[in-house]
Amino acid sequence: MTRLLPAGEVQARPGLQEWRVVGPRLVGTFRTGSLARGIELARRIGDVAEELDHHPDLDLRYHRVHVSLITYAAGGLTERDVALGERISTIARELGLRPEPHRCTAVEIAVDALDIAAVLPFWQAVLGYKRFAPPGEEETSVDLVDPAGRGPALWFQQMDAPRPGRNRIHLDVHVPADHAPARVAAALAAGGHLVTDAHAPSWWVLADAEGNEACVCTWQEEPAG
Repeated sequence: MTRLLPAGEVQARPGLQEWRVVGPRLVGTFRTGSLARGIELARRIGDVAEELDHHPDLDLRYHRVHVSLITYAAGGLTERDVALGERISTIARELGLRPEPHRCTAVEIAVDALDIAAVLPFWQAVLGYKRFAPPGEEETSVDLVDPAGRGPALWFQQMDAPRPGRNRIHLDVHVPADHAPARVAAALAAGGHLVTDAHAPSWWVLADAEGNEACVCTWQEEPAG
């Protein structure tokens, strides 16, 4: 069975300085400066992916390329992702491309529900999404994901009791652990307020001036106790 790697172990690997663990994935963003250079990077990544028989998700834009790595069969990060990430870093350096780890962000929509089984099919139908659960967690953690890989995932959080006066849907913004404090500070400076930091550095709960909530999340563990 393929061994899943802890997020902290992956982030500490010496050959992955350009990469950040964001949610369950290893993410890298490289500034290309032109579409032609981005296509060249994508082509060379494709060659290495075929060689290693491990394929990333690529998002090619005019000035940069976003790369996302995960071992889908294992439901997380493995040595295959580390090996491919290291090879991609080598290619980027050969092409003289600048990494932009501060842009490695992922967004999911969190839905608090008393009866997940009752509400999930509606969201699956209205969005045209598919169900995804990490292997071994089918009974406890189910997401809806965009089959095309473009839209944010939906995560359903079990509620024990109704929660009047607070939102039942909020955004989870997954950011690199080393950039999370700055992201929280920027949100507070922009008129937001802190709801709680009791779970930091795993996540901070923030809200805008009207109480709409968002969580800034990292791979790090909650404080003990």
